[in-house]
Amino acid sequence: MCRAVLESEETQTAAKGINDGIVYLMAIPYLLVGGLGYFIYLKYKKLKK
Repeated sequence: MCRAVLESEETQTAAKGINDGIVYLMAIPYLLVGGLGYFIYLKYKKLKK
């Protein structure tokens, strides 16, 4: 239903906003996991010295 409403809009501004929101929500977990992995890497590297 949401897709039908977004496709029927002529200016497509709502669809672009929804797409940007989806990308934002997808990026956050990857950044958090990447940051955590980097933090663990630094701690592991420090322990080896």
